[in-house]
Amino acid sequence: MMAMEKNRLNQAIDKLKSTGVRMTPQRYAILEFLLTSMGHPTADEIYRALEDKFPNMSVATVYNNLRVFKEAGLVRELTYGDASSRFDANMEEHYHIICRECGRIVDFDYPSLVDVEKEAARKTGFRVENHRMEIYGVCAECQNEKAV
Repeated sequence: MMAMEKNRLNQAIDKLKSTGVRMTPQRYAILEFLLTSMGHPTADEIYRALEDKFPNMSVATVYNNLRVFKEAGLVRELTYGDASSRFDANMEEHYHIICRECGRIVDFDYPSLVDVEKEAARKTGFRVENHRMEIYGVCAECQNEKAV
C-alpha cells in the first residue's frame, strides 16, 4: 500500500472511531479494498474479492459496512438504474463516464458546476444540495472487441 493510500485509510479509520464505530478485521478489509482500488465496485464484487481472506463473512456484512461508511461520509453510493449499487471512495468533487456495453465507470475531473447550481436555484427557487453528472459511451476495450 502506498503512503498516500495508507494515510487515507488511517484518516478514514480515525473518522469512524471518532463516531464510535468499532474497527473489526472485516470492516478494515472492506475499507482498505475501497480505498486502494479506488474503483466503483458493487457489494458483491467486494465480497468476492475478500471471501478467501474472510470465508465466514457474508454479503450482508459487506452491505452493512458500506452503509456505515456511507453514513460516515467515507463512500458514495452510485445508482445507475441497474440492479446493483456501486460504491465510490473518492469523495472529492468529480464526475463519471459509464460504458453502456460493460458498465465500467471511470472518474474524470471537470471544473465544478457551481454556476449551474446557482442558476438552477435562482430560476426555480430550490435550495440546491448537490448535483450529479454522468456521461455515457462505449469504452476503448468494448470498441476494440467490436472491431475484431
